[in-house]
Amino acid sequence: MKKMVIVGAGSMAEAFISGILENDVIDRKNIWVTNNSNEKRLVNLSERYGVQSTYDLNALFDGADLVMLAMKPKDAATAIQSIRAYLSERMLVVSVLAGVSMSTIEALARIPLAIVRSMPNTSAAVGKSATAVAVNNRVTDQQIETTKILFGTVGLTSFVEEEQLDAVTGLSGSGPAYIYYLIEAMEKSAVEVGLDQQMASELIVQTLLGAAEMVKKSSKSATELRKEVTSPGGTTEAGIRILEENGVQQAFISCIKAATAQSKKMGAALSSQLETSNLPY
Repeated sequence: MKKMVIVGAGSMAEAFISGILENDVIDRKNIWVTNNSNEKRLVNLSERYGVQSTYDLNALFDGADLVMLAMKPKDAATAIQSIRAYLSERMLVVSVLAGVSMSTIEALARIPLAIVRSMPNTSAAVGKSATAVAVNNRVTDQQIETTKILFGTVGLTSFVEEEQLDAVTGLSGSGPAYIYYLIEAMEKSAVEVGLDQQMASELIVQTLLGAAEMVKKSSKSATELRKEVTSPGGTTEAGIRILEENGVQQAFISCIKAATAQSKKMGAALSSQLETSNLPY
């Protein structure tokens, strides 16, 4: 990457700026950022990270070989229409826009583009995102390597087909919220059985970190690891029995299916809305 342009200056844009600089992927003078009108936010990012910011589109796109679309999805039509004269087929366009298809981006830009569509999650802010990416057939092998490096700065990256991104949204895109929900329940239960809330919170977080690390490093499946902890007649068996009686596992399965279905519904509606707004500009 010679020069990266980020259109949009929200939390996801900041996560990438932070990750890129921390991993020395691009020099800060070659990272440029803009947004619709929040100049205070641009100044904040410039002062905090030393990146370049401007509303001058000629300066912004001059020499750029990677453009990240990081505005709110509902603002995609206006934003892409405003910059399409500066986009070219040689650029790699990276989208972090939930629900906006690659075909919709091309329709708005009105030129063929090499596009990477991604679904990171909010853990990108701490470099621990579980991100899925899809690419179209104009993305070169070199651009794929660039993509791996870029998303590696904010966590783990998996390549999927575009039609799988809705399932990814339901699983890992919304996944942090499911874990936070579980932590809420564990915190409430800890207080009810007489534990100090602060101490309980620390124990819960460490327990989750330890369990995740075990799954990551062990050759055994999560099912096998669970059974190893579940001694007959023991405390874990008593707890698991209540989870099973209340259908917790099935509830999680239904939860992810519902989120996946909602992602498909919202994506279709948003793409239709954006494409119909693709009027002469």
